[in-house]
Amino acid sequence: MNIDAGTMRPQEHGEVYVLNDGGEVDLDLGNYERYLNVTLSKDNNITTGKIYREVIEKERRGDYLGKTVQIVPHVTNAIQDWIERVSKIPVDETGEEPDVCIVELGGTVGDIESAPFVEAMRQFQFRVGHENFALIHVSLVPDMHGEQKTKPTQTTVHALRGLGLLPDLIACRLIVQKPLEPATKAKISMFCHVAPEQVVGVHDVSSVYHVPLLLQSQGIIQYLQKRLNLATITITPAMQERGECLELRWRELTKRQERLLDEVSIALVGKYTDMQDSYMSVVKSLEHSAFRCNRRLKLKWVDASHLEAESQHTSPAKYHDAWRDVVSANGILVPGGFGVRGSEGMLLAIKWAREQKIPFLGICFGFQLAVVEWARHICGMTGATSAEFNPAAPSPVIIFMPEVSKTHMGGTMRLGLRPTVFDEASASWSRVRKLYGGASKIWERHRHRYEVSPELIERLTESGMRFVGKDERGERMQVLELPDHPYFVGFQAHPEFCTRPLNPSPPFLGLIAAASGQSVLDEQLEVQLRSFKPPHPEGSMVDEESLRSSEPRPAGEEAILNSEQ
Repeated sequence: MNIDAGTMRPQEHGEVYVLNDGGEVDLDLGNYERYLNVTLSKDNNITTGKIYREVIEKERRGDYLGKTVQIVPHVTNAIQDWIERVSKIPVDETGEEPDVCIVELGGTVGDIESAPFVEAMRQFQFRVGHENFALIHVSLVPDMHGEQKTKPTQTTVHALRGLGLLPDLIACRLIVQKPLEPATKAKISMFCHVAPEQVVGVHDVSSVYHVPLLLQSQGIIQYLQKRLNLATITITPAMQERGECLELRWRELTKRQERLLDEVSIALVGKYTDMQDSYMSVVKSLEHSAFRCNRRLKLKWVDASHLEAESQHTSPAKYHDAWRDVVSANGILVPGGFGVRGSEGMLLAIKWAREQKIPFLGICFGFQLAVVEWARHICGMTGATSAEFNPAAPSPVIIFMPEVSKTHMGGTMRLGLRPTVFDEASASWSRVRKLYGGASKIWERHRHRYEVSPELIERLTESGMRFVGKDERGERMQVLELPDHPYFVGFQAHPEFCTRPLNPSPPFLGLIAAASGQSVLDEQLEVQLRSFKPPHPEGSMVDEESLRSSEPRPAGEEAILNSEQ
């Protein structure tokens, strides 16, 4: 029933993924953007809350002309209309209407929560026609001591057929490394009323990047081309060449990954390490960067609260284990988060990285804490803190942004793709700028309600801290970098949301390269200067003024863009 994922706890639902337009969505949309290299909008994320809100608003306006508003047809029609509308929106640099739209209907067949959506899909197949609707049913095939069981798949397909939906493909998920056996495939084909070629196996492989090749090897592309009559679509030579090039690069990526011998270790010092999906995009950014640097990633999960002095007395084993992971790591990463818990442990990790010249990257919350750590130990401001931890602090280093709502939590932060302008003097020395191809202006996605206090910026910079990236007005500090350190970088934005397997996020690439050695960093700086290309469509990289004057958001939806005007 949530409108979006913005107010969900990371430990309950994983990370909150942010889109270019500021939509706070499920982490699944991050997977789609990364692997399909597309740019989605908040409308690509349909929730029950959004649909019910739209239907109720229509009823209040009188759009239903006095009729009794019901689940069928009004809610199911709203779902179908939403899908049909969004499916026509361009999602890549071509600006063309997509030829195929993938819709993930989450949950389990028979769930009460998904019932209106299942019924909407039953109706939708007749609205768009047989050639324009294909259903892939994902089902678990348990492996019981070497025997693959088909009864769960038979039962769920029977339930699905009873609801009026007939699967065109059955994707059999096996949580072991053993492929789907021919006998199992034949049995599922017989009892689920599909041909053998309509049953595909998806077993555990050495990495998720092998899955597209696994599906391709089973003829899924040829089947969908025939089933959806995709042969009628005109494929230009340029499109063909681009596709072949992408396949070649992807195959090289997977082959190279299997041969990696050199290891790079990164300590991720966070607040939500008990639920690793809370940092899904951060982990993927590190993976993509490690592939580029030809390194095998060893990620050390460190609960920040275990680094604090109190933990030495309450949980000495966890305290020593946490510090062993930090001091032995080749690089340290402090990601985003909210609240005071674990913040002192993060500050200690940041201090260690700065003083010991260990490559460091701070993201959002980590960026703010890097400023607090500098203020305490370099500027002599022993009481330096964030207004998030102590709203009554006399002179906080990090303050609440003046335009942000203090009463509504959902959708009221500084959200979405925003520009950052590099300082002119940084061109000669800034590694971060070189990682972005030497560009004077970059775009990354933001999600925060606190910022560095403008009143203290002069004092911070006079002591040696370099804010190399600011907003277009020069008022908000968005990137920090220390010139006399191998790699000490902080981003107010969340660059992890824009990483791609073949185009890793520049700040993360810098961290992995620096952690791998100076020669690796120098090599990647040269590569980025020659070949870096932003992952965003050209039309989305606009200035702040254009964002403020853009079309108003839907009624009833809080949006920071409106409050900034």
